[in-house]
Amino acid sequence: MFLPTTLEQNYQYQFDYPFEELFLKTEDNATINALHFKVNNPKGVILYFHGNAGDLSRWGKITEYFVAMQYDVLVMDYRTYGKSTGKLSEQAFYKDAQFCYDYLLKHYSEKEITLYGRSLGTGIASYLVSKNQPRQLILETPYYSILDIAKQRFPMFPVNQLLKYNFPTFQYLPKAKCPITIIHGTDDSIVPYSSGKKLSELGLDNLKFITIEGGSHNDLINYEAYENVIFQRLK
Repeated sequence: MFLPTTLEQNYQYQFDYPFEELFLKTEDNATINALHFKVNNPKGVILYFHGNAGDLSRWGKITEYFVAMQYDVLVMDYRTYGKSTGKLSEQAFYKDAQFCYDYLLKHYSEKEITLYGRSLGTGIASYLVSKNQPRQLILETPYYSILDIAKQRFPMFPVNQLLKYNFPTFQYLPKAKCPITIIHGTDDSIVPYSSGKKLSELGLDNLKFITIEGGSHNDLINYEAYENVIFQRLK
């Protein structure tokens, strides 16, 4: 389920935009490594939760897309990813996410914060929106729940008994008080389009579901429809 890559603690990140590297200590003595990209006169800040593979050397590059749009960005590595340390659990994901949100509240107003989740990170971002009141929530390739994906992939196994993680996105989104934008490709072979589409059937007036015809899991940024919706949400 998790495919972390690790980095030496002295690894030097290199990106095209100015950033600050953070080492945030949690209550249980874990260390969360994060990157805080900063621009002059930002339109706001994006708290970005990445997918289940790789580390900040990769995801920092990906989030520069939003820095180029004149946004500050904070992106963290989950425990066991990159330089981050500590025991991983579903509750640890949530607590560390709130920890980063609280860090941003020291520097920005809540209405300046956009939550952005991609793949695995969509469940984490959805949890946060259920507990806070940011400007908006954007989900790229989300799932109804991890259990929903597992049932589709492994119908022959009792996955509800085997899974240690659930990430019930469908339970969190109805608690959101801000606009929600979901973007999903029809040809996604990692998180099935049908799982994300079920979120649009929750009957939420504040949720807009964008379908990318032919889009798969990692290429939505190449589609004009994706660029258009991101431009509209972040203008």
